[in-house]
Amino acid sequence: MAELLAACQSGLARAAVVAAGSEELTASLVDRLSAVGVVVIALTDNPGETARLRTIGVAAEARGVDAAALAARIAEAVAQLSGTGGGPGSAAPNGDASGISAGTSSGPDEAARPSGEHVAGAPGTAGTGRIIAVWGPGGAPGRTLVAANIAGELAAEGQSVLLVDADSYGASVAALLGLLDEAAGLAQACRLADQGLLDAEALVRVATTVASKAGTFRVLTGITRADRWTELRAAALTLVLERAREIADVTVVDTGFCLEADEELGFDTGAPRRNAATLRSLEMADTVFAVGAADSIGVPRLVRGLAELQAAVPQASPQVVMNKVRAAAVGRSPERQLREAWARYGPSVPLSAFLPSDPAASDAALLTGTLLLESAPESELRRAIAKMVCAPAQRNKKSFGFSSTAQRRAKS
Repeated sequence: MAELLAACQSGLARAAVVAAGSEELTASLVDRLSAVGVVVIALTDNPGETARLRTIGVAAEARGVDAAALAARIAEAVAQLSGTGGGPGSAAPNGDASGISAGTSSGPDEAARPSGEHVAGAPGTAGTGRIIAVWGPGGAPGRTLVAANIAGELAAEGQSVLLVDADSYGASVAALLGLLDEAAGLAQACRLADQGLLDAEALVRVATTVASKAGTFRVLTGITRADRWTELRAAALTLVLERAREIADVTVVDTGFCLEADEELGFDTGAPRRNAATLRSLEMADTVFAVGAADSIGVPRLVRGLAELQAAVPQASPQVVMNKVRAAAVGRSPERQLREAWARYGPSVPLSAFLPSDPAASDAALLTGTLLLESAPESELRRAIAKMVCAPAQRNKKSFGFSSTAQRRAKS
């Protein structure tokens, strides 16, 4: 496979036919090849292997296929990749198919379904769930707190929710929710996806269930050490989020802060990118919340960060959220002050929501490993988050009954 990859990345091929050893193909490898305009066709008579290969984007044909049919299949696959904007090298000189070459290589029990969760469709069925990405610049603006509580509010509203910790620098959703056994659920899901083995049932198995009387949601916990970021590859994460659309009405992704995309420039071949998880989550999101701290340091950081976000993910239309709003840092009538300053000095993106500073409620939630709607349902911060994401009927609910933290940790 290493020789095949080197040959394809050198521009010698537009298609690679793998006659043996297809089990070594992964989603990440196929993604690297498609980035340089090379499609992969594998020959196998194993129905299970055929299904796996199609999951990771590989065309499969029977070993006994005749030459004319295989040639037609190769041409079709090359045309499809070229038509979808394959990477450099997707078109051979003079536009013919003479660049085609062939390479041969040697080669826990499911938890109860959360309230409102629908049954996943058949493999390959496109899910209809929404993806919400919560992003913010460096400096601890409160991304994780906002993301986790968005998930909790939507679950309390009766929707099936999956919370994903995709922060490759400082994953902290598990700690915030009081999940004592960090199993790096997202890394497990990405490994299965990379091998083409992640279906809806497998995703449910690796996710942790967080249950309460008001609502239940699932969590894919983040990497347990910062040096495990290489496990969160873009191609695999794409498959994870596609599966997430099948099992959940809403997937909430807590992203990292960094948007740089040039880590691979120091390598001759495609290399893992540390910020790939953040960038891919933002690219796939239906809604992006950009969270910034409402103070003299946090606001300029957010302004610069929004410019970086626009450059990195042009299709994103972020909803800007001012967090930790307090008069002591901004002045009297802080919301009005922030709106006026933003209108004068900020980007064209309007401010969408203001979340008040409430350290007492935040500290109580963190200390007990619970969400605000459990530890401080009457707090202004909790009400502001609910107002930002939930329907009017849900916003008016003032209190909920919840299972104890001890029960939650026992289930985890």
